[in-house]
Amino acid sequence: MHIATLIAKPGALDTALVENLRNAWGGGAAVWLAPGEAAEFGLGAVPGNLWRVWDDLQALGVDLAVQPAEGRRKRMLIADMDSTMIEQECIDELADEAGVGPRVADITARAMNGELDFEGALRERVGLLKGLEAGVIEKVLAERISFMPGGQALVATMKAQGAYAVLVSGGFTAFAERVAAALGFDEARANVLEIGGGKLTGRVVEPILGRAAKVATLEEVRTRLGLGYDAVMAVGDGANDLGMLGLAGAGVALHAKPSVAAQCDIRVNHSDLTALLYLQGYARSDFVA
Repeated sequence: MHIATLIAKPGALDTALVENLRNAWGGGAAVWLAPGEAAEFGLGAVPGNLWRVWDDLQALGVDLAVQPAEGRRKRMLIADMDSTMIEQECIDELADEAGVGPRVADITARAMNGELDFEGALRERVGLLKGLEAGVIEKVLAERISFMPGGQALVATMKAQGAYAVLVSGGFTAFAERVAAALGFDEARANVLEIGGGKLTGRVVEPILGRAAKVATLEEVRTRLGLGYDAVMAVGDGANDLGMLGLAGAGVALHAKPSVAAQCDIRVNHSDLTALLYLQGYARSDFVA
């Protein structure tokens, strides 16, 4: 048994579209998780034309995923931070304050798309921040960082059902710890910016937390909790997230780079983080504020 889930921005999911697809695929009765926003129906098997239909729905602003019905509600959430739980890339914001914004943003985009080695690209970008006053971090946190919509509901709702939430970032602890605390994560892991004399030294404290470290975190935490991979939901947008997205029972590419999304079976391009709750079968009325 499988479940097909359709998700769009509020008010953008048409009833006729859902019913037409359900009929075409011979699915069960449609269940609306949120009127005009999310609906699901059962299927006996994964349709052979899934990705062709997915592509057609993308043009209409609708995300579609088909998953096994059993075990959809996950017991662990492991999430990337930059451009996933927050709407920015922290290092790009710091670089903008340092006057090297465009140069760093270009490296960031290429690294997240898998064109550059993550660790080398991070060292290069941090090197360009050498001499920046450490106090700028607080300024960026206060003035430039915003949460991805739906993040608080995602974490709170999953935790209310007994899940454990980990924020794991290739960014920096100065941001990740604050973001994790604000959103209700149980723990956060990220890189440490080296500071000396009140300024950034241009170095990252080794070892660097990259793709392999995100995988290691997933392995460590799920083992500690006594969970199988199928009980884990992972979400991210960059090439350094692909390892953990591939291991998790539900790996969600959220507004991801094209080369990243192409390697994931669950892709959310039009909705926000509440999509991860709909994918688990939660109705809007189930969300914890």
